[in-house]
Amino acid sequence: MNAPRSLALGATALLSLALAGCASADPLAPQTQEPGGSGGDETIVVGSQAYYSNEIIAEIYAQALENAGFTVERQFNIGQREAYMPSLESGEIDLFPEYTGSLLQQEYDPETSARTADEVYDALVEALPEGLTALDQSTATDQDSYTVTAAFAEEHGLTTIADLAKVDEPLTLGGPPELEERPYGPRGAQEVYGLDLQFSATGDTTVEDLLAGTIQVANVFTADPRIQTEDLVPLEDPEGLFLASNVVPIASSDVADEIADVIDPISAALTPEGLVALNVQSTQEQMSPEEIATGWLEEQGLL
Repeated sequence: MNAPRSLALGATALLSLALAGCASADPLAPQTQEPGGSGGDETIVVGSQAYYSNEIIAEIYAQALENAGFTVERQFNIGQREAYMPSLESGEIDLFPEYTGSLLQQEYDPETSARTADEVYDALVEALPEGLTALDQSTATDQDSYTVTAAFAEEHGLTTIADLAKVDEPLTLGGPPELEERPYGPRGAQEVYGLDLQFSATGDTTVEDLLAGTIQVANVFTADPRIQTEDLVPLEDPEGLFLASNVVPIASSDVADEIADVIDPISAALTPEGLVALNVQSTQEQMSPEEIATGWLEEQGLL
């Protein structure tokens, strides 16, 4: 920058800079927040798995935090738990969308007897190491289910897995080959619900076989976009045949209280059907996570 050629010019320049600084401070200062916002001076690091559904939820968190006045750094597509859990537990990542049952069982309590959503959430809260806090869980899930077609559900009045006992025709359960020996396979269905299910190892064609009618019940993940696009119905599991895996924000305890007012309303608004719809926008409509997140937050009145 050139030196001033006179004291008058120097004083004028300093005054101009001061006035310019005052004029720009409110709208442009990066840490300035709207009245009532919660943002602080620190940066909130939000992470995600290398999984499109998880990245969408993480982007929803990130945009909501930015809207509340926080500075956000995104560390998305990190990988699976062995890749990101050390960073989350060390505090390098402040917020991560997780799944209650799978996190509890894989990381902290492999022999857990918790099964229902509330049982699993409570067990996870107790099991989390010092430094991590579970914020409110969502009703949205991404877990195994027994799923039927909407037409079959309507024909037989099916809402829960227990209702399958009312069906007066043979029922075949389809899924990956290993399902036959899993605790939530045919043997588990017999023990928990008294169901007599045949089994067919359908593998990658499970949904296709369900639509064709060669199986009547399918092992499908509850956030699968085909639940919406193919008009399928995941049956409710009141007795906890499956380990509940609800979407839950895991936060660094250092910032949990500070961000809870922003993140908890997201969990309250995110439903199972809503998560499926978000995934459809990604897989079928080829929308970006940023577009999907913005649209959902606006629709929910959170942006």
